[in-house]
This record gives sequence, C-alpha cells and structure tokens, in this order.
Amino acid sequence: MNNAGEKMLHIVMYPWFAMGHLTAFLHTSNKLAAKGHRVSILIPTKTQSKLNSFNLHPALISFIPLDVPPVDGLPSDAETTADVPFPLHTHLMTAMDRTEATIETILLDLKPDLIFFDFTHWIPALARRLGIKSIHYCTISPASIAYTMSPERDRGLKLNLEYPPPGFPPSAVKLRSYEVPAIASFEKNEFGSGVSFHDRMMASLTNCDVMAFKACKEMEGPFCDYLERQFRKPVLLSGPVIPETPTSTLDEKWDKWLSGFKKGSVVYCAFGSQSNLNKHQFLELVLALERTGLPFLAALKPPTGYNSVEEVLPEEFIDRVKGRGIVEGGWVQQQLILSHPSIGCFVTHCGSGSTTEALVQDCHIVLLPEFGDQIVNARLMAGDLKVGVEVERRDEDGWFTKESICNAVKLVMDENSEVANEVRLNHAKWKEFLLQDNLESFYNDEFITKLQDLLE
Repeated sequence: MNNAGEKMLHIVMYPWFAMGHLTAFLHTSNKLAAKGHRVSILIPTKTQSKLNSFNLHPALISFIPLDVPPVDGLPSDAETTADVPFPLHTHLMTAMDRTEATIETILLDLKPDLIFFDFTHWIPALARRLGIKSIHYCTISPASIAYTMSPERDRGLKLNLEYPPPGFPPSAVKLRSYEVPAIASFEKNEFGSGVSFHDRMMASLTNCDVMAFKACKEMEGPFCDYLERQFRKPVLLSGPVIPETPTSTLDEKWDKWLSGFKKGSVVYCAFGSQSNLNKHQFLELVLALERTGLPFLAALKPPTGYNSVEEVLPEEFIDRVKGRGIVEGGWVQQQLILSHPSIGCFVTHCGSGSTTEALVQDCHIVLLPEFGDQIVNARLMAGDLKVGVEVERRDEDGWFTKESICNAVKLVMDENSEVANEVRLNHAKWKEFLLQDNLESFYNDEFITKLQDLLE
C-alpha cells in the first residue's frame, strides 16, 4: 500500500475499444491499485464481463459502463474491434468521438486527478478545461512511436518511412520498401470523425501533458530519450507491466485439449482482435501450421469479408488436422493459454501486449507482423533483442508463404539449431530480467511518484 503522506490518486482511464488496449490499461490499473490508488475505467457495457476476472482490486478499480453511440455502418451490437472487421474500425473510433459530452459529464462528477487515454485526441483539451492532467498512455512501444510519429517525420510526411528519422537511435528497426506504402496509407486514411490516424496520434502526443509507455528503459531507453527531445515533454515509464495471473482459470475445453499433448509441443497462433488478414493470407497461415506436423491451436478472426473461419477452411483441411489442430474464430484466454505447459511456440502478430506476454513465458517466438507498430516491434524483437525469428517474406511485395512460416516454426523448435539456441538464450535472459524481484515495484513506485509530482 501507500507510504504515509503520499497523495492518493484518482485516475480515469479511457482506452481504445480493442481488447489489447482495454486489458493493457486494466493491467496498469492493477499495479496502481496495489499501491492504494483509485482507478475508474470507462468501458463498453457488455465488454465488462470479459474483463471482470482481470480486475484484481475491485474495491479500488471501478468499471464505468458506456453505451457505444450509433454510427452509420457500425453494427448496433458492436463494442470492440473484435466485433467488426478491420475496415469498420474507423466507425468505432467515430463512436468513441461521439462520447465526448458523456465523458465530460462523468469527469465533472468524478473529479479525478488524471486521465489516461490513447486515441481520443480531444481528451487533452477537455481535461485542461476541467483542471485534470492528461496522460497519453501508449500501448504502442516507444520504438514504434519514435520511428513513425516524431515531429521530424511529421514535417509534411516528407521523410521516407523506409529510413529512420534524423537522430533516431542506432537500431535494427527499419521498414522495408514494401512496408512503406501500407503504413503511409494507414496513417493518412480516416480513422474516425474525418481525422486521419496520423493526425489523431500527433494531436494526442503534442497536446497531452505527459507521454507514458508500458515499457522499461533497459529495453527501450534510447527511444524514450529521443521522444523527450522531440516532443519536449516528460516521458514516463510504467515498467513492463507483466500481467498478473487472472482470477479465472483456463476454460476446461482448452485445458483438456492442450493437456493431451506433451510439454512444449503445441504451436499457438494468434493475431489479435484487430487482425486484417485476407482469405489468401489466412489460408497460407493455417496451411503452414498443418505443414509443421505439430499440434496447433490458432485463434484467428475470420478473414476480411467472411463471418466465420469455418466457411473459409477447406473441408479436407478439417479432416486432415482432426485431433491435432484447431482453428478458433472467437476470443480465447491468451494469457492462460501461453502459460500452459504444452505450448512450445507462439506465432504472433507482434502486438505490444502479446510480445510482453510471450517474453515472460518459455515458448519460442515466431514473429509475423501485419501492419504499423507490429512491424517495428518485430524488428526490435528479432533484431535488437534477438528473442525471436521473423518470418521471411518476398522482397517485392512482402508476401509470406506457408513454407516460410513453417520454416520459421521448425527453426525455433529445433534444439540443434544455432539460431534457435541464440534466441532461446536471449529470451531466457530477458524473461529473467522481467520477472526479477522488485523490478515491477521499482517502476511502479517511480511512475506513481512522477504522476504525483504533476499535481504539485
């Protein structure tokens, strides 16, 4: 709990309506509540049931349910990115923008000290009017923001994304030519209420009182220093925020199935709730998992344009992998699955939450990023930290094949591979670092002290 004389904080959190963001904000809330601070999390009404078991301090962490405002083109029952295909995410962002008046009413009632946000770029102005400090709490890694969103790069977006911006720290992080058009297009495309993703992020970063990251300086310190210089404001680190074990247990269905295989033999593949695989990419991926000859569990959203994974999978595929392979189209308890002894390899899209969860487990890591910050995360993991293997792609268009995915999985699972031994040793080193006694507590205490200093 808190030390005598410390100011107890009341923090409101308003994360992007995606499960990876909601859970990341909740994990951080648990760390703050463990020190006696009060947190109110704004969350879509029906989504709360998925997160209740992750709330480890219900006396201090309150969920404030929000009805998602109607938006033309957005299904009436949609609450998070898991409920809609990627092209409709912009409508979900528009819905969040339409909550501004509701959020103002809530803030006037709660009178918090601070508000944490990520994509709702209007929060800083609203908070300033109400005398509340705004914290842009970024679930995207400091390296990703430093590479793609620095003011140096923002000057008309004239700098080629293929190259790091001026002053960028020495690193293996670099985009490949085929990745540049997709990222540039995504940044310029509308992301809610007629605002591009790029402009929304730059407004958030520029107008907030403080930038904060779920990161630690031992892994990404140079990128944090770069951002402080670029944006001329403090960058606070909450530490790696390793998720604590939820109060729930793994569903009996998955526990029983996974327990039918020997230790470290199952390949788990998941691409998060914002996945945008097309049918051809989806099929290459699942066929690659079959090709490994290993048991596998793939948690994948249906590809763009389809309502279920079953309607995409060839009928003979289901028969061929029966008993050793499952493709699941719904939400699964990833943290609990990754900690199951049978999991030996994690094929990940490299979302920030997934990479942290992977680093504190023993499973080998295969990196297959889709877009945006995931690409930077993959370069950081494979190049700077050397804790995983990135799937090879064609130079001309970035296409991955079932052979390239299968090869990456087999490479990390091969006990005699020189590459596998290197990533295993590095993974073990960083796991030991992340799980060492007092690391989380040190970062949490320092983070809270700097938040308290903002109010003086």
